[in-house]
Amino acid sequence: MTYANETRRRRTFAIISHPDAGKTTLTEKLLLFSGAIQIAGSVKARKASRHATSDWMEIEKQRGISVASSVMQMLYRDHVINLLDTPGHKDFSEDTYRVLTAVDSALMVIDAANGVEAQTRRLIEVCRQRDTPIITFVNKMDREVRDPLDILDEVERELGMPCVPMTWPVGQGKSFGGIVNLRTKAMTVFDSGSERLPQDFETIPLTEQAQLAERFGLEWQTAMDSMELATGASPAFDEAAFLAGKQTPVFFGSGVNNFGVMEVLDALVDLAPAPRPRTSNLLVNKQPVVKEIQPEDSAFSGVVFKVQANMDANHRDRIAFVRMASGKYTPGMKLKVQRTAKELRPTSVVTFLSQRREAVDEAYAGDIIGFTTHGGVQLGDTITDGANLQFTGLPFFAPELFMTVILKNPLRTKQLQTGLDQLGEEGAIQVFKPEIGGPMLLGAVGQLQFEVVQHRLKAEYDCDVRLEGCQYTGARWITADTPAELREFTNAYPQRMSLDAAGTLAYLCTSPYDVRLAQERFPKIHFHPLREHAGLALGSAG
Repeated sequence: MTYANETRRRRTFAIISHPDAGKTTLTEKLLLFSGAIQIAGSVKARKASRHATSDWMEIEKQRGISVASSVMQMLYRDHVINLLDTPGHKDFSEDTYRVLTAVDSALMVIDAANGVEAQTRRLIEVCRQRDTPIITFVNKMDREVRDPLDILDEVERELGMPCVPMTWPVGQGKSFGGIVNLRTKAMTVFDSGSERLPQDFETIPLTEQAQLAERFGLEWQTAMDSMELATGASPAFDEAAFLAGKQTPVFFGSGVNNFGVMEVLDALVDLAPAPRPRTSNLLVNKQPVVKEIQPEDSAFSGVVFKVQANMDANHRDRIAFVRMASGKYTPGMKLKVQRTAKELRPTSVVTFLSQRREAVDEAYAGDIIGFTTHGGVQLGDTITDGANLQFTGLPFFAPELFMTVILKNPLRTKQLQTGLDQLGEEGAIQVFKPEIGGPMLLGAVGQLQFEVVQHRLKAEYDCDVRLEGCQYTGARWITADTPAELREFTNAYPQRMSLDAAGTLAYLCTSPYDVRLAQERFPKIHFHPLREHAGLALGSAG
């Protein structure tokens, strides 16, 4: 049996950008235009009762930022679109990196005034490592912004791939007249207002040159000249090059004014790829055999790329977000967690519109489904309906900041342990348990992670904690060629050994020289700044 007809209808992509480029706003507008929601929330209106659909966590509503990625599914032009909104803030980049392993393409949002910013560069790097196709949306054209040719030039330099303009702006800021759609050969006239729908905008075919020149004057002429330069210098759109991550189609618009968004939504259906094959390690006689899993295969398989505790405060539940890689999901299926070989019995399986959930009747490769569990599932777990295979590639980065957790009320020790176990499994923070005992350590990539975890421990687990600085400045996961070598090393540095949430051994550092000195003393120990799921340490040493 093949599910090719269903998988071809799927589009699964992530929205990535630097904070404040307008990513969450654009997410809202895509949902609005597909009919998934009736009214778009403003992310900035922190005090307002209406918050962005994709920002559900209490702390997000208070701060007006996205700190956790969220998943939304919508139906548009008979296609099932799975949209993953990622945190823009660099302190939550780990969550974003993991989300990028679960998508087939990315929509990069760029602020037209600021161009390519620091966080966007990091995310571009991850996309390039995976050859993820990128669609680019240049936002905020209704503001005073940079010249579109300059922006294209910068995007090309940063991405290391040519840009192919699909729409082109006429004017900017107060004199922003609209966009020329190079695919439909027509100009859509700009009109400000956040309540407008695509059909409300006036469209003029490019054959009406005289009318356009008269109406938009110098802005029209300037736009035509720069568009000619841009299209002359750019290659024609090449589907194979785009899918290989070798060129990016570029769209211009203003998300807050619902302008230029429809063109992006159409591009996701017309240009973005359907689910692609995924590589797995099939264990045969305990030896890994690499196998390519096709999305239309009949056997169910998927990978847990995110675990979120307490999405529903009333039920204290935990949801494992699974990106389906093949097969079909139907309620009541018998599923197995490959790492533990245990049967997975979810209490409910849902699809998402941020915090709104609906029970799943059926799902196919490319879809994101949520299993409600009470433990036993970790980030990176492969779930199948029986076949022995293991998907790899879910990264954990060595933290650079550490804090010691001090519980204000010692009677809450059990709740603290539960909270740290769950938040560690979720990947919200890295939790390290020193081998010689003592307080638990939290490791983070960014300072804001500590604040969020402290807030969540109090709100969700009723644990008031104080976070104190400690001497550690880094960690490396360690492996050795033989158990004897590993034992010799751990005996030499007992106070530096700790176990992370997945039970993987890590060496804690107090200075950048620690690893080098330990490496010189024990040349057969491997130090890893990156580990993959299930204790598989990867990455270069040092």
